[in-house]
Amino acid sequence: MTYVVTENCIRCKYMDCVEVCPVDCFYVGENILVIHPDECIDCGVCEPECPAEAIVPDSDDRATAWAEQNRTFAQQWPNITRKGTPPADADEWKDKPGKAALFSAEPGTP
Repeated sequence: MTYVVTENCIRCKYMDCVEVCPVDCFYVGENILVIHPDECIDCGVCEPECPAEAIVPDSDDRATAWAEQNRTFAQQWPNITRKGTPPADADEWKDKPGKAALFSAEPGTP
């Protein structure tokens, strides 16, 4: 089992999860983070750290639509090991539903 970042992260990208990950399995896109499933050790420390509740175990139904995107983009985007500055409007986007259409495939800056 692994953890998956879902659409709740889009436009929020708080990055609190990055600081607690013992194996540095987060990768950064322009407006979302992803978890590399082959690097995640299923420790679960990232899940409660996410203010947007965007991280779920892959056994959760909410993970289904995002598991493959996590795998694909973790292989393309740069690794992130330290918390950066979230977007200025992150709190405004935090609880908005239906953010999947806003997903950007562009890499972010670690």
